[in-house]
Amino acid sequence: MQRQRKLLLLSLFSSFLVILNGFFQWSIVEIITPFLMFPFWLVLFVFFIVITVLAIVQLFKYKNWKPFVIQAVTIIILFYFPFTQTMLDLDFKMHKSEREEVVDKVVSGKYKYNVPDSPSLIHLPKQYTHLSKGGGDVIAVKTGDSFTILFFTFRGILDSFSGFVYSTNDQKPLKTVFDGDFKEIKKLDKHWYFVGSY
Repeated sequence: MQRQRKLLLLSLFSSFLVILNGFFQWSIVEIITPFLMFPFWLVLFVFFIVITVLAIVQLFKYKNWKPFVIQAVTIIILFYFPFTQTMLDLDFKMHKSEREEVVDKVVSGKYKYNVPDSPSLIHLPKQYTHLSKGGGDVIAVKTGDSFTILFFTFRGILDSFSGFVYSTNDQKPLKTVFDGDFKEIKKLDKHWYFVGSY
Protein backbone atom coordinates (compact mmCIF):
# COMPACT_ATOMS: atom_id res chain seq x y z
CA MET A 1 0.00 0.00 0.00
CA GLN A 2 2.87 2.36 0.84
CA ARG A 3 4.48 1.60 -2.52
CA GLN A 4 1.24 2.34 -4.37
CA ARG A 5 0.81 5.66 -2.56
CA LYS A 6 4.41 6.60 -3.33
CA LEU A 7 3.94 5.84 -7.03
CA LEU A 8 0.74 7.91 -7.10
CA LEU A 9 2.63 10.92 -5.66
CA LEU A 10 5.53 10.41 -8.11
CA SER A 11 3.04 10.16 -10.96
CA LEU A 12 1.38 13.44 -9.96
CA PHE A 13 4.77 15.10 -9.55
CA SER A 14 6.22 13.92 -12.89
CA SER A 15 3.04 14.88 -14.75
CA PHE A 16 2.99 18.30 -13.10
CA LEU A 17 6.62 18.92 -14.13
CA VAL A 18 6.01 17.85 -17.73
CA ILE A 19 2.91 20.06 -18.10
CA LEU A 20 4.69 22.98 -16.42
CA ASN A 21 7.53 22.53 -18.93
CA GLY A 22 4.99 22.62 -21.76
CA PHE A 23 3.73 26.01 -20.65
CA PHE A 24 7.05 27.60 -19.74
CA GLN A 25 9.62 25.88 -21.99
CA TRP A 26 10.54 29.07 -23.87
CA SER A 27 11.05 30.99 -20.62
CA ILE A 28 13.23 28.11 -19.38
CA VAL A 29 15.25 28.24 -22.63
CA GLU A 30 15.90 31.92 -22.02
CA ILE A 31 17.11 31.23 -18.46
CA ILE A 32 19.29 28.14 -19.06
CA THR A 33 20.15 28.72 -22.78
CA PRO A 34 19.37 26.38 -25.73
CA PHE A 35 22.58 24.42 -25.04
CA LEU A 36 21.35 23.19 -21.66
CA MET A 37 17.77 22.48 -22.75
CA PHE A 38 18.58 19.05 -24.16
CA PRO A 39 20.04 17.70 -20.88
CA PHE A 40 17.14 19.30 -18.99
CA TRP A 41 14.55 17.66 -21.27
CA LEU A 42 16.43 14.35 -21.13
CA VAL A 43 16.27 14.22 -17.32
CA LEU A 44 12.65 15.40 -17.25
CA PHE A 45 11.29 12.97 -19.84
CA VAL A 46 13.36 9.97 -18.69
CA PHE A 47 11.90 10.52 -15.21
CA PHE A 48 8.39 10.74 -16.71
CA ILE A 49 8.91 7.58 -18.82
CA VAL A 50 10.24 5.59 -15.84
CA ILE A 51 7.19 6.57 -13.77
CA THR A 52 4.92 5.64 -16.70
CA VAL A 53 6.52 2.18 -16.97
CA LEU A 54 6.14 1.67 -13.20
CA ALA A 55 2.50 2.77 -13.46
CA ILE A 56 1.88 0.16 -16.19
CA VAL A 57 3.52 -2.53 -14.04
CA GLN A 58 1.36 -1.60 -11.04
CA LEU A 59 -1.76 -1.56 -13.20
CA PHE A 60 -1.28 -5.20 -14.19
CA LYS A 61 0.32 -6.48 -10.99
CA TYR A 62 -1.76 -4.75 -8.30
CA LYS A 63 -4.73 -3.38 -10.29
CA ASN A 64 -3.63 0.09 -9.15
CA TRP A 65 -5.04 2.19 -12.01
CA LYS A 66 -4.69 5.77 -10.69
CA PRO A 67 -1.00 6.37 -11.58
CA PHE A 68 -1.54 4.92 -15.05
CA VAL A 69 -4.56 7.15 -15.70
CA ILE A 70 -2.59 10.23 -14.58
CA GLN A 71 0.29 9.35 -16.93
CA ALA A 72 -2.07 8.53 -19.82
CA VAL A 73 -3.99 11.81 -19.43
CA THR A 74 -0.69 13.73 -19.31
CA ILE A 75 0.50 12.05 -22.52
CA ILE A 76 -2.78 12.98 -24.26
CA ILE A 77 -2.44 16.60 -23.06
CA LEU A 78 1.17 16.73 -24.31
CA PHE A 79 0.16 15.60 -27.78
CA TYR A 80 -3.02 17.63 -28.22
CA PHE A 81 -2.81 20.80 -26.12
CA PRO A 82 -1.21 23.78 -27.97
CA PHE A 83 1.12 24.93 -25.16
CA THR A 84 3.31 27.20 -27.30
CA GLN A 85 0.40 28.84 -29.13
CA THR A 86 -1.47 29.43 -25.86
CA MET A 87 1.54 31.13 -24.27
CA LEU A 88 2.22 33.23 -27.40
CA ASP A 89 -1.40 34.40 -27.53
CA LEU A 90 -1.29 35.31 -23.84
CA ASP A 91 2.05 37.12 -24.22
CA PHE A 92 0.81 39.08 -27.23
CA LYS A 93 -2.42 40.21 -25.55
CA MET A 94 -0.86 41.02 -22.17
CA HIS A 95 2.03 43.11 -23.55
CA LYS A 96 0.57 44.58 -26.74
CA SER A 97 0.11 48.12 -25.37
CA GLU A 98 3.62 48.18 -23.86
CA ARG A 99 5.11 47.04 -27.16
CA GLU A 100 3.19 49.78 -28.94
CA GLU A 101 4.71 52.31 -26.49
CA VAL A 102 8.16 51.07 -27.57
CA VAL A 103 7.15 51.30 -31.25
CA ASP A 104 6.08 54.94 -30.76
CA LYS A 105 9.42 55.76 -29.13
CA VAL A 106 11.41 54.06 -31.90
CA VAL A 107 9.41 55.75 -34.68
CA SER A 108 9.65 59.18 -33.00
CA GLY A 109 13.42 58.77 -32.65
CA LYS A 110 13.42 58.76 -28.83
CA TYR A 111 14.95 55.26 -28.87
CA LYS A 112 17.99 55.17 -31.12
CA TYR A 113 20.23 52.35 -32.33
CA ASN A 114 22.56 51.72 -29.40
CA VAL A 115 24.22 48.32 -29.87
CA PRO A 116 27.79 48.56 -31.23
CA ASP A 117 28.42 46.59 -34.45
CA SER A 118 24.66 46.03 -34.91
CA PRO A 119 23.20 48.98 -36.81
CA SER A 120 19.59 47.73 -36.60
CA LEU A 121 19.51 46.74 -32.89
CA ILE A 122 18.06 48.80 -30.07
CA HIS A 123 18.61 47.63 -26.51
CA LEU A 124 15.49 48.56 -24.58
CA PRO A 125 15.48 50.35 -21.20
CA LYS A 126 15.11 48.08 -18.17
CA GLN A 127 11.34 48.61 -17.80
CA TYR A 128 10.81 47.21 -21.31
CA THR A 129 13.41 44.42 -21.59
CA HIS A 130 10.79 41.75 -20.75
CA LEU A 131 9.04 42.56 -24.04
CA SER A 132 11.78 40.98 -26.16
CA LYS A 133 13.36 37.65 -25.16
CA GLY A 134 17.04 36.90 -25.32
CA GLY A 135 18.39 40.13 -23.90
CA GLY A 136 15.78 42.85 -24.32
CA ASP A 137 16.81 43.93 -27.83
CA VAL A 138 14.53 44.78 -30.73
CA ILE A 139 15.46 44.93 -34.40
CA ALA A 140 14.17 48.06 -36.13
CA VAL A 141 14.48 48.27 -39.90
CA LYS A 142 13.59 51.55 -41.62
CA THR A 143 12.54 51.49 -45.27
CA GLY A 144 11.66 54.95 -46.54
CA ASP A 145 9.25 56.37 -43.97
CA SER A 146 8.16 52.93 -42.71
CA PHE A 147 9.50 50.88 -39.82
CA THR A 148 9.41 47.14 -39.27
CA ILE A 149 10.19 46.31 -35.64
CA LEU A 150 10.82 42.81 -34.27
CA PHE A 151 10.25 41.84 -30.64
CA PHE A 152 11.78 38.40 -30.02
CA THR A 153 9.72 35.60 -28.48
CA PHE A 154 12.64 33.21 -29.04
CA ARG A 155 16.19 34.18 -29.89
CA GLY A 156 18.09 31.08 -30.84
CA ILE A 157 21.37 30.38 -32.53
CA LEU A 158 22.32 31.90 -35.90
CA ASP A 159 19.15 32.48 -37.96
CA SER A 160 16.80 30.65 -35.59
CA PHE A 161 14.35 33.08 -34.01
CA SER A 162 10.69 33.98 -33.72
CA GLY A 163 8.82 37.05 -32.62
CA PHE A 164 6.14 39.67 -32.92
CA VAL A 165 6.63 42.18 -35.72
CA TYR A 166 5.08 45.63 -35.85
CA SER A 167 4.81 47.07 -39.36
CA THR A 168 4.01 50.81 -39.39
CA ASN A 169 2.49 50.57 -42.88
CA ASP A 170 0.70 47.30 -42.00
CA GLN A 171 2.51 45.49 -44.82
CA LYS A 172 3.42 41.83 -44.37
CA PRO A 173 7.14 41.64 -43.47
CA LEU A 174 9.42 40.54 -46.29
CA LYS A 175 10.82 37.05 -45.76
CA THR A 176 14.40 38.30 -45.44
CA VAL A 177 13.85 41.61 -43.63
CA PHE A 178 15.66 40.55 -40.41
CA ASP A 179 18.39 38.47 -42.08
CA GLY A 180 16.35 35.34 -41.54
CA ASP A 181 14.33 33.10 -43.81
CA PHE A 182 10.79 33.15 -42.42
CA LYS A 183 9.07 29.79 -42.49
CA GLU A 184 6.02 31.30 -40.82
CA ILE A 185 4.34 34.70 -41.15
CA LYS A 186 0.95 35.10 -39.53
CA LYS A 187 -1.13 38.27 -39.14
CA LEU A 188 -2.23 38.79 -35.53
CA ASP A 189 -3.86 42.22 -35.58
CA LYS A 190 -3.68 45.53 -37.42
CA HIS A 191 0.06 46.25 -37.91
CA TRP A 192 1.05 43.08 -35.97
CA TYR A 193 2.49 39.82 -37.31
CA PHE A 194 4.06 36.71 -35.84
CA VAL A 195 7.17 35.47 -37.67
CA GLY A 196 9.34 32.39 -37.30
CA SER A 197 12.72 31.67 -38.87
CA TYR A 198 14.01 28.15 -38.14
